[in-house]
Amino acid sequence: MSTPVPPHPTSPPEAWEPLLRLVRLASRPLERFLRIQAASGILLLVAAAVALAWANSPWAESYTRLWHTPVGLRLGAFSFERSLEWVVNDGLMVIFFFVVGMEIRREVHHGELSEWRRAALPVAAALGGMIAPALLYLAFAGAPETRSGWGVPMATDIAFALGILTLLGKRVPPSLRVLLLALAVIDDLGAIVVIALFYSSGVSLAGLLTAALGFVGVLAMQRLGVRAKWAYVVPALVAWAGIYAAGIHPTIAGVIVGLMTPVRAWLGPQGLLVDVRQELETLGQQHSHEDLSRVLRHVDVARREALSPAESLIEALHPWVAFGIMPVFALANAGVQLSGGTLGASAWSVATAVAVGLVLGKPVGVLLAIGATLRLRIGTLPAGLTARHLVVLGLVAGVGFTMALFIAQLAFTDASLLAGAKLGVLAASACAAMLTLVLGRLLLPPVTPGNAARSADEAESSTEL
Repeated sequence: MSTPVPPHPTSPPEAWEPLLRLVRLASRPLERFLRIQAASGILLLVAAAVALAWANSPWAESYTRLWHTPVGLRLGAFSFERSLEWVVNDGLMVIFFFVVGMEIRREVHHGELSEWRRAALPVAAALGGMIAPALLYLAFAGAPETRSGWGVPMATDIAFALGILTLLGKRVPPSLRVLLLALAVIDDLGAIVVIALFYSSGVSLAGLLTAALGFVGVLAMQRLGVRAKWAYVVPALVAWAGIYAAGIHPTIAGVIVGLMTPVRAWLGPQGLLVDVRQELETLGQQHSHEDLSRVLRHVDVARREALSPAESLIEALHPWVAFGIMPVFALANAGVQLSGGTLGASAWSVATAVAVGLVLGKPVGVLLAIGATLRLRIGTLPAGLTARHLVVLGLVAGVGFTMALFIAQLAFTDASLLAGAKLGVLAASACAAMLTLVLGRLLLPPVTPGNAARSADEAESSTEL
């Protein structure tokens, strides 16, 4: 009689089970996404502080020299050379916008924006939070040489904002974080539209045709069933080159390819379970090395296709974007010289207008839009949220960094006005962060209400707000 085989342990023998359960809890899809964003916000803060200190130190010249270092490619007579700053802002940030595009599509397909009653509140809040800051900016800096910066205070930085809410601990219910995420996604979409329509130079037809060729290539490969993600890099690069040649900012190519990325899984979790079970049953009958290799290949395909291409790419790229690209962007763009009288009257006007737009315009716009939506019964509040939570939401929405600095780069060619816009963004974000922390502790109860969702995934999966 054979000895029964003991069950295979579910965790390594060295692992501490309580800590392992905590890690598994943190690995839930939306919870993991929000945790990465919150941690990224702290790293962004450090990178911005380093850039600001470096640009105002005795080594300020080395800071400027570093980001103006020429980087390029030469093949025979062909030469393509740009500054390191351009590589960050027009190259690496394309990956950031690619992830943003996939996040937008995911939210629309099966997230907070997938049902109109769930989407109504964050959409209204985002629109109000974009229109009010732009109007306040024009009221304070409406002169011909400064009015082009109206788009700077429009977008909320989700990484910084979530990092600030994390510091408030259990005072912030998960449903508030999900509402902030949805608001920021719409903010990003609005900022992308603004960049495409108002911050692009004269459009070249030849460039548009080249970009269209790249996008058609992506669609054709999808119709042919090409599943290897790296194969899509070539048509995506063609689209990027075409958009750049057309005079539109090349990051728009990243957004469009992100929106084109499929959000439906081929097999899904249930298909993974069925396929793996069948392969293991087959392996139980045949024990050759070739059979094992074949089974492992099939299991690997089933594992890969259990997630949609968009979800698996977000999973793979998001940590690189959050902990690599965004901090490098902050380091390259947050270095504003505060001394030496470099800012004139127009630059101070820009700085003031940006700061007022973010600190005052964001909460006013968000709260007025939410109030109108609730009064018209177009949407309802998530369970457990009150007017106090909405005040905190409006305040933290005034934290603008990545997208605000990015639009500032496009809005101003004058170095002094650009420095003023950056200073306004940094000062406003710091002020909004402090107001959120202080009023959050004063207004919000120290424990999440009992009728609120217990996790971000539970809040997002709720069908009724």
